[in-house]
Amino acid sequence: MPYECHMHEPHPVRLVVGDDYRRSRLTVFFRLLLAIPHYIWFFLWTLLIVVTAIVNWLISIFTGKPPGGLHRLMCSYVRYQAHLSAYLALVGNPYPGFSGEAGEYPIDVRLPEEPVAQRRWTILIRILLAIPALIVSAAMAGSTGGNASFSGNSGRRTRGFNGGGALLFVCAVLGWFASLARGRMPKGLRDAGAYAIGYSAQASAYLLLVTDRYPNADPTEMLVAVTDRPPRHPVRVVGDPYDLRRSRLTVFFRFLLSIPHLIWLTLWGILSVLAAIAQWFVTLFRGRPAAGLHRFLAAYVRYRLHVYAYLMLVANPFPGFTGTAGIYPLDLEVGGPERQNRWKTGFRIVLGIPAILVNAALSGALFASAVLTWFYALVKGSAPWGLRNLSAYTLRYDAQTEAYLLLLTDAYPHASPLEGENTPAE
Repeated sequence: MPYECHMHEPHPVRLVVGDDYRRSRLTVFFRLLLAIPHYIWFFLWTLLIVVTAIVNWLISIFTGKPPGGLHRLMCSYVRYQAHLSAYLALVGNPYPGFSGEAGEYPIDVRLPEEPVAQRRWTILIRILLAIPALIVSAAMAGSTGGNASFSGNSGRRTRGFNGGGALLFVCAVLGWFASLARGRMPKGLRDAGAYAIGYSAQASAYLLLVTDRYPNADPTEMLVAVTDRPPRHPVRVVGDPYDLRRSRLTVFFRFLLSIPHLIWLTLWGILSVLAAIAQWFVTLFRGRPAAGLHRFLAAYVRYRLHVYAYLMLVANPFPGFTGTAGIYPLDLEVGGPERQNRWKTGFRIVLGIPAILVNAALSGALFASAVLTWFYALVKGSAPWGLRNLSAYTLRYDAQTEAYLLLLTDAYPHASPLEGENTPAE
């Protein structure tokens, strides 16, 4: 599998997923109204945490370790965030408790049971060190504490605890319609929402001194042990996941160096729209895309991936202009033309709207990762493992969305951050 996690000690804040995808249509329809008591309780608990977090911070600076009582309070609050976020975003189904107890909700987080010694200088400047993680968390699930209140008003009253991130919000909205129609939450949306909640929990735990381990944005490490992989998609991202080296010089001038590619990508994109229209008529008539148009559009989607991988610092070499397979470290595998459902072909644009919304939400996380990677790579000469894999996930979904809209496949983009199984779905 491309983009598997490094072999290292697991993060002390771990996501737990025991959800079975089933949703009660009645509680789904009234989910926001049913959560009103939780809005009030979350707001009051947040006020308490703001005060006690300052006390916890001052004590920890002098002792090098948070007091046991305050540590347990912070753990309960982080778990309660995750439980309430999962309920509101339809990542979980049961009504959550108000105490943030471990193991009481299908979507949970395992936290260190006892406080651990931490370096005093990192405690002193913890809020500054946490800023990059909070930016990524805000793009996916809202700022710390706010991931549970994307539909409430508490965020306008408490600074730093505002609305949810675009990814979790879009998963919740789309999941609401899907759950009402089918009585089940789609796996891709559930997994993407769980990933956003898990990363937000790690960011909260780091900020509140529950752990001194920095949040890890790697989707595989977050999810691979807690949920099954989705079926293998015919459009796949491949490449060498372990080459994190970045040239500081080209990183600094990355946007300027990308301008020729952005111009060529725009021109090619115009031609691809015309080719896709022609392909739409061909596929409607024959039930199978034309091979020549398929190759042209596949090269465009692959080239698009190469350009954005370079621009967003997911890969290092300057890409070619042809979209040829196998010439870039981050590459795209696209199957040949196959028969497609005419009904799906006729309504392709309409059917693609949910995927377009998810893709737009993921673009925020991609941009945040690129900005943070730019600073990191200038200092270290390499890309951070977690952010690079988060970016690879967003680019993979973008490529699958483009491939679906351009009729390269009628397999719907899969929102799960995990790569598909090695064997194709039946």
